[in-house]
Amino acid sequence: MFLFMSRPTSACWVCLGLITMISCGGRPPPPKRGVVEKDLGSWLFRRYQKVLDIEVYVPKNPGVGYTASYVRKAAEKSGHLEDHDIVNAVVVRYRSNVGILRSLIVFARRLAQESGYTVEELRLGGIRVIQVKGHGESWALWPAPRHVVKVGGRAVTSIPSSLVEQYAERYPSKLPAGALEGPLPPRAPAPRDKHPEDNKYDPNSPSPDWDKYRPKQLPKGDKTKKK
Repeated sequence: MFLFMSRPTSACWVCLGLITMISCGGRPPPPKRGVVEKDLGSWLFRRYQKVLDIEVYVPKNPGVGYTASYVRKAAEKSGHLEDHDIVNAVVVRYRSNVGILRSLIVFARRLAQESGYTVEELRLGGIRVIQVKGHGESWALWPAPRHVVKVGGRAVTSIPSSLVEQYAERYPSKLPAGALEGPLPPRAPAPRDKHPEDNKYDPNSPSPDWDKYRPKQLPKGDKTKKK
């Protein structure tokens, strides 16, 4: 028996396009709340938190942090969890992409110079990352468009590449080769004045300096009333 189908509508074409994109390995979008709130392979999602205190400060570009905790499935099944069985992911979402790469490199260099961490650039989970180890913790950090991503934790000796790979699909690394050793990326240019002619000095009509302005006071003993 043959089934005769009517001509696909526009909605059907949209669905077919989405199916085709998924089947061709389309990249999943960044999660609305920053982190992946589901189990990822052998790592079970257990905790979500939004934070305002972020590590990588970007001048004039505020950010909000999102964290997720994952537990090793085998360890939880055995009923015996240790610190190295818990891995965290931290995603900081900034208002724009301006200054993120420069600030991350400055942060990584400061950890190596002032805090005694071992900092190196390598490939993990298919992307280029900055690995930070020391003081009983290990992390992989990388810049992505409008984001800084960090995966690792305390007592973690080997950062799970599977988790890095899962986050890299949503946040592709924009870390260039040799970024740690090379010159810093240039600072973001100052915003242009939309009305530069307003700030030009006119000697015939100077603008008052209101910050230094003080109203005139009557001298002591002068009881003349103001009209």
